[in-house]
Amino acid sequence: MALSQIIASRQWAFVLGIGLWVGSIIIPDAEAAPSIRVLLASDVQQLEVLSEQPIWVTDRHNEAWSYRSALQIKVQGRALLLNGKPVVTDQLTLKAGTHDLKLWITKTGNQAVRHASDEKDVLQVSGAIKLIRKGKGLHVINYVDLEEYVKGVVPAEVNATWHLEMLKVQAVAARTYALYQQMLSAARDYDVAAGTQDQVYRGRRGLDARVAQAVESTRGLVVTHKGAPIYAAFSSTAAGVTEDAMNVWSMDLPYLKGVECPFDLESPFYQWKTSIKLNLLEKNLRKRGFVMGTIQSISPDTHSRAGRVATLRIVHSEGELIVRGEDLRRAIGYTIVQSTQFTIESVGEDLILSGYGAGHAVGLCQWGAKELAELGYSFSSILRYYYPGTELQDASLTQAPPMPHTRLPPS
Repeated sequence: MALSQIIASRQWAFVLGIGLWVGSIIIPDAEAAPSIRVLLASDVQQLEVLSEQPIWVTDRHNEAWSYRSALQIKVQGRALLLNGKPVVTDQLTLKAGTHDLKLWITKTGNQAVRHASDEKDVLQVSGAIKLIRKGKGLHVINYVDLEEYVKGVVPAEVNATWHLEMLKVQAVAARTYALYQQMLSAARDYDVAAGTQDQVYRGRRGLDARVAQAVESTRGLVVTHKGAPIYAAFSSTAAGVTEDAMNVWSMDLPYLKGVECPFDLESPFYQWKTSIKLNLLEKNLRKRGFVMGTIQSISPDTHSRAGRVATLRIVHSEGELIVRGEDLRRAIGYTIVQSTQFTIESVGEDLILSGYGAGHAVGLCQWGAKELAELGYSFSSILRYYYPGTELQDASLTQAPPMPHTRLPPS
């Protein structure tokens, strides 16, 4: 199936999963391009929507309403308030023809209403918005053309002023990751989340001519292994050697093996130092199910082949505990302990760490790819280097990847 944009033939057409809705008639839409389902937010209590064209809203029974250009949706008990009018439903779809929607999302019901002038808070997206009731809140899901989604990921994941070949690298990796998840997500309400648990997506924000060029010039291309899209993991800064997926996620993927990466010395995350209160670390580990007394000492127990901390030995007042390096990062915070390539400087009231790199270091190193692009390497050669044993292929020719044992985070 070709990866092209959805072209609506009528201003009042409503794009649904099975076709175009006009009045009360469902017209099959054979030319609609593949879309990706992006979870923008969960546990949402209030949503404000603006568009330059009337906003059409339908429920799961194809009951439809139109609003001139502004719509406020609030959760109230079992009902949803649409501009103050209650509608009892667990699902709504929003669309404004071929025009974008501007969204202001509120997760708690008592926050002040935002205004259209708050541009820093707005999320502008193409495609349709689907609202699904989950517990006391809403899932807000963007149904968007795959290529438009990639245009929203690239400037959110890397600097849009970087070399064009690096932007192409990120575009192909983002497209591959999304397609991989889509092929394995049939049982879920969405394919990818719009944050670091998958890949950051900010709609139209940051989209410029260079980003659009990078995406369009690689349109439809994905990284494959044995004819299937790969799990295109990427992170910021490897600082030496990328890591085997087996060491980080206990998953043996032939294309996620460590390679030398001496290219990211200019990264602002190449070297770092941090500290955390020991009592806070104890508290955070307990929250994650570890039996934990008062910490007496912490020391690295094992290291990966690339030299990162694989496990740590924690001696505490109630015994001894072995934790993975990634578990420590998760407990303290990924932005505080930026990688597992660290040494312990001291353990007192504070745990003081000094380290190198940022992220899990599996797969593509973004800062390393930036340097390689500036040295004249093509996007295809950079991708083959960081994902050994792979090839580029048109997405329409791929098959589904094997089902993994666990769903893994990319960063």
